Amino acid sequence: MIITHNLSKKYNEVSVLNIESLEIPKGQSFGLVGNNGAGKTTYFSLLLDLIQPTTGYIKNKDILVNESEDWKPFTSSFIDESFLIGYLTAEEYFYFIGELRGQNKADVDALVSQFEDFFHGEILGQKKYLRDLSKGNQKKAGIVAALIGNPEVIILDEPFANLDPTTQIRLKQIIKNLAQKHGVTVLVSSHDLLHVTDVCERIVVLEKGEVVKDLATNEATLKELELHFAGSEVL
Repeated sequence: MIITHNLSKKYNEVSVLNIESLEIPKGQSFGLVGNNGAGKTTYFSLLLDLIQPTTGYIKNKDILVNESEDWKPFTSSFIDESFLIGYLTAEEYFYFIGELRGQNKADVDALVSQFEDFFHGEILGQKKYLRDLSKGNQKKAGIVAALIGNPEVIILDEPFANLDPTTQIRLKQIIKNLAQKHGVTVLVSSHDLLHVTDVCERIVVLEKGEVVKDLATNEATLKELELHFAGSEVL
């Protein structure tokens, strides 16, 4: 589904990403972990054509993302609050995204109604602009907006940050259902090793822009990751 080949990104001759080869099949829940500056957000930005690669390419469903926009109708994402439109209410924003994705108001309402427990009564019907919501509630709105229009690929950067424990648990259920029940390819970056091992069937570790581990998730994965980031070797 997503193929990365000889991909690099440099700023002033300083390499921030260098991935020789990485393939993510359709329907996989894929986790990307690493310390600050490891290249996670850079990779997602390249995948979304927000920045241009220095060398190489990413293909999404055989479409070169930096040369065509044909991948956009089936790909959605929430990276940070800059993806929101602050002067809209949550409902207005959902309808706006729905229009972009060929969904009418009834379609959007039907989808959003499935996530009332995710919103905890703090987002819908509040007559608040998105810019006036808390960071956590802004994130909730952005994540649900990314689900509008039945995307085949969903990209979420640090989705668990700023969320309370109840919402984190619900979000994990949402991500698992997307991949396991609906065949959606879900890419998640996170600093939270526990959450990412819970929801992702595969985890890639980036260090200084390079892939240093590519793990199929099992009962030993969390410990292996903890040892890795503690600077220890797995015995």
